[in-house]
Amino acid sequence: MNKAIFLDRDGTINVEVHFLHEIEKLKFIDGVPQALSKLKQLGYKLIVISNQSGIARGYYGADDVEKLHGYMNDRLSKVGGEIDAFYYCPHDEKANCDCRKPKPGLIKRAATDWDIDLGQSYMVGDKETDIIAAQNAGCGYGLVLSGHTVPDDIIGRYSGHIYENLYDFAETIEKRGGAY
Repeated sequence: MNKAIFLDRDGTINVEVHFLHEIEKLKFIDGVPQALSKLKQLGYKLIVISNQSGIARGYYGADDVEKLHGYMNDRLSKVGGEIDAFYYCPHDEKANCDCRKPKPGLIKRAATDWDIDLGQSYMVGDKETDIIAAQNAGCGYGLVLSGHTVPDDIIGRYSGHIYENLYDFAETIEKRGGAY
């Protein structure tokens, strides 16, 4: 079985841009390409798990999201940090689907598709919904401070799982010999 790092996209990999779908607005958070490369070298599959309600709202289409993801991977492949797969929920909050975080549907689907052992895998994101999705799926987690502002009570709740950014998380995994 494989192990994976499931990654939120906006605020974890790239700088948060309201309803990002245009490649010219993509900017990686400092250290992210290097962090992804480091995690791949440690044997992790890299899988993005992202809510994309802008599709349901009519702000952009699935083809825009897929074009952006292709562009992201073109850039990341230059440093050996390409994403193995992108999974996204195209629904808005009202849909009550099982693919929208904090529900674990996309993580479980990816685990089946990629033969992933969830017990050796982690979800990293910048919101509590990412952490709840990880807990609901049965994998470890990390909460990064590189995206949305994280309230003090949430930082306290997840003490020991807080990282400045994805690079900080990757360094911690590396120091522990590939284990969390």
